[in-house]
Amino acid sequence: MSADSHGRRASTTVSSDEGGALARSKPIPGLVLVFADRKPMARVFRSDAAPLELGRSDLANGDLLDGMISRKHARLTFVGSEWLVEDLASLNGTFVNGKRITAEAPSPLPSAGIVRIGGALLLSVADVVPFEHYGLGLHDGLVQGPALRRALETAAQTRKALPSSLLVEGQSGTGKELVARAFHAAGPGPAAPFVSVSCATLPKDLAERLVFGSRRGGGGSSDASGYVQSAQGGTLFFDEVAELSLEVQSKLLRLLETREVLRPGAAGAELADVRVSAASARDLRGEVGAGRFREDLYFRIGNPVVRLPPLCERLEEVPWHIQHVLEEFATQGESIVASASFVDACMRRLWPGNVRELRAEVRRAASAAVAEGSRRLASDDLSPVAGNPIVVPKLKEPAHFPEDDVARALALESGNVLGAARRLGVHRNKVRRWLERHHVDVEAFKRRTSV
Repeated sequence: MSADSHGRRASTTVSSDEGGALARSKPIPGLVLVFADRKPMARVFRSDAAPLELGRSDLANGDLLDGMISRKHARLTFVGSEWLVEDLASLNGTFVNGKRITAEAPSPLPSAGIVRIGGALLLSVADVVPFEHYGLGLHDGLVQGPALRRALETAAQTRKALPSSLLVEGQSGTGKELVARAFHAAGPGPAAPFVSVSCATLPKDLAERLVFGSRRGGGGSSDASGYVQSAQGGTLFFDEVAELSLEVQSKLLRLLETREVLRPGAAGAELADVRVSAASARDLRGEVGAGRFREDLYFRIGNPVVRLPPLCERLEEVPWHIQHVLEEFATQGESIVASASFVDACMRRLWPGNVRELRAEVRRAASAAVAEGSRRLASDDLSPVAGNPIVVPKLKEPAHFPEDDVARALALESGNVLGAARRLGVHRNKVRRWLERHHVDVEAFKRRTSV
């Protein structure tokens, strides 16, 4: 893997033997410079080269010098299993996970911790070897860090081994379809179809016909092709496969095991030359245990499997996603830059919606900045709620209310106000006033079996 004059690493094609060597290599902790001079970066500092004294010349991007960085700004020492960060009486200070540290005492930096030195951001990682091996940056129009590159490589190698299916697991917005497309691209060629099916949006009563097609009447003129027929010779991708009904799951299992499909209304089966890739944000094994997913289909479709980690475990990608979005604005004549404080704040959020949520928030912040005549994103441009977990309000428990007829009626009707009112022979507003007076949520009665 070569590096250009700015420390950015060029992409290479990695063979399966090289991938195996990587898996067997000993982890080497280190730091990755992920942002400098208002641009994403990818420069590795190994722990075996510590202690590191970093300053303006070490963290500059090319010939540019960051005036916020002192000539000797901070010292980083690797002790045991963690970094110790020491500010060298710099003019603008050193920040660890968003907090300014004092010059008097070193601050510990755990794995996945973030150090901000002027306009430069460094990420502490448990192993720098994947960064040196896979690189980090924009490849084929996509932001790809080591975790995603490894997943794409695994999917391609899996397809070359000629399995008929691949399962991709990961949270919503992590890039599961990208892995499915890599599985497809390693197949017969670019002309082969890739058909994506959003299982969550399939109408329940039409799902079987939409997926497998149908035969109607005695002639072929009224026959309808399904997604299987459209994917002939290529790949059929089932996004959120756990949303399929058990009946459709049964027919999918038949497709995988026999390479045949029986269209609704048809007298006999027909051959289907398709590979199947499926994705799920749910734990399919848990869905099997709950009776919502067929066990036989799980064991058929769940091996091999590629798991994508969430964005909060791929923090090195965050600056690149921000830059990629801002480049979209540049093509429209709007030049906007992200400050280190903005990128730092984004890297310290959890982003439950992953890449999709991050990019949407950057677009929103950039649009708001343009509307206000600003060309620079700062930390306070980030919405307070963006990237944070969605909090579900706790329901009020019926702890302090009289054990009277209204309470008993609500319990018997599992919180149904109208049902309780009918049971009592009163207007439903009387029951509602009782709930308001005692500050009780009807949802609480749905969990009560008796009063």
